[in-house]
Amino acid sequence: MGRIIAIANQKGGVGKTTTAINLSACLSELGQKVLTIDIDPQGNTTSGLGVDKNAVDNSVYDLMLGECKIEECIIETEIENQFLIASNVNLAGAEIELIGIEEKEYILKKETDRISQEYDFIIIDCPPSLNMLTVNALTTANTVLVPIQCEYYALEGLSQLIHTIELVQKRLNPDLEIEGVVFTMYDARTNLSLQVVENVKGYLHQNIYKTIIPRNVRLAEAPSHGLPINLYDSRSAGAESYRLLAQEVLHKGEEEWQ
Repeated sequence: MGRIIAIANQKGGVGKTTTAINLSACLSELGQKVLTIDIDPQGNTTSGLGVDKNAVDNSVYDLMLGECKIEECIIETEIENQFLIASNVNLAGAEIELIGIEEKEYILKKETDRISQEYDFIIIDCPPSLNMLTVNALTTANTVLVPIQCEYYALEGLSQLIHTIELVQKRLNPDLEIEGVVFTMYDARTNLSLQVVENVKGYLHQNIYKTIIPRNVRLAEAPSHGLPINLYDSRSAGAESYRLLAQEVLHKGEEEWQ
């Protein structure tokens, strides 16, 4: 059975989508079969993997409302080993439409369980809020990867996210673990970035990935071309960082990688 990783942080602009796109693509590059599920109504992960979000027949919205099966939603992307369940703005109303539906926290899990053994990794990009969509992701996932931006307010909201994860563990998914924290948008020219990293390390008793994702122009440009960074600019600092992160995620728990 594949590893299912939810990428979550209710704070916006921390590099969740960038991480979902590029971690998925770099794991694919390592020969892993990857399914990326975009459950953010903005649909940026969908676009960033080269799929037109407005031209999709069956999106995660249709899946959540029971209008199609998960097999009908899976799109083969242009990237080798990379598959996608797309999202678009329709998903924004799903929360209201799910009111009154029994076991609505488990909709995504029940569908994903049917196909999880066909993939090495399933990566879920969550919306920047702790809503029913995020709860569905956390109920489906084995682990949560938390991107944290290297900025002054980095710790703000983190305790809230950890509290939500603990609630989900207690009530919905006792096997859920924190995969780890990855620092994003690191600017080596500022002392602040370094200070934030040290503060978070002191505050969190979680796995913190050694790889730190830098601020990188090429990384910011790549999504507008519908390409992950390893295909858009293979030799950029952003591509190198996400390749290192993919290696760390792939080999997590192996002694020689500690």
